[in-house]
Amino acid sequence: MLGPRVWASVRPELSKALSKKMRGWASGEGRKIDIAGIYPPVTTPFTATAEVDYGKLEENLHKLGTFPFRGFVVQGSNGEFPFLTSSERLQVVSCVRQAMPKDKLLLAGSGCESTQATVEMTLSMAQVGADAVMVVTPCYYRGRMSSAALIHHYTKVADLSPIPVVLYSVPANTGLDLPVDAVVTLSQHPNIVGIKDSGGDVTRLGLIVHKTRRQDFQVLAGSAGFLLAAYALGAVGGVCALANVLGAQVCQLERLCLTGQWEDAQKLQHRLLEPNTAVTRRFGIPGLKKTMDWFGYYGGPCRAPLQELSPTDEEALRLDFTTNGWL
Repeated sequence: MLGPRVWASVRPELSKALSKKMRGWASGEGRKIDIAGIYPPVTTPFTATAEVDYGKLEENLHKLGTFPFRGFVVQGSNGEFPFLTSSERLQVVSCVRQAMPKDKLLLAGSGCESTQATVEMTLSMAQVGADAVMVVTPCYYRGRMSSAALIHHYTKVADLSPIPVVLYSVPANTGLDLPVDAVVTLSQHPNIVGIKDSGGDVTRLGLIVHKTRRQDFQVLAGSAGFLLAAYALGAVGGVCALANVLGAQVCQLERLCLTGQWEDAQKLQHRLLEPNTAVTRRFGIPGLKKTMDWFGYYGGPCRAPLQELSPTDEEALRLDFTTNGWL
């Protein structure tokens, strides 16, 4: 988090930005941004001594910047944000902002366990250049995270954020699905623009699209594994780990869906299923980073306690890509 002195100097500018945003909402102009498109969730490169490698981060961004992505998600789950200090999280976002193409959107993960910490991190992310924030559900006290508690949390964050807010539901990591009724209520907030849903339940995803259809609210699939199904149900894009290594192919799947070429889209989706599972549920971030090394990016090590893959796992990972024609 920003130190007291820095925070004191930042606060006036943030207040001005927030006041301007509030005036915009009141007048109805520029009410919500369009987040439709494909986003790779950027990984955080580390050195052999577990320090953030900002040089490698810039190199990866320059390569990823050649694909027709809508933008980048930074400090999401694939960015290992729980393992970074507050200052590292902000420095990573600042570095990405400077390295990425200016016409792309930067969605920064600002979620923390408490509402107060999330508000402060959100304000700080705005200060270092985020276009919008993606806020994961607080989950340590998941037994008390009722719809009412989550609506209160996200409303407070959105009320005080000078930039748009994207809800983030990732039950595989949090053990908590953001309830559909809470999403529907929150979709009415003028500063909440959409949701990234990583659960993989396409019935739920379609229901969210259906129940928020009268709102200016967009749904992003949280994985390339159900991207075709998500588009068919009305989602507008995806935040896909696989796009870090098969960026052109994930963007091609997007184009095929948007132009109604469903047969070709189905064939491509089938070839992406096993690789996607390999770099998400099966082998996680260590698998994604190993694959990035194979495809000409810098993956490198994860920060402990995440461990590198065993030789057996690495062989299985490679097989998932070679049998589908990607390696």
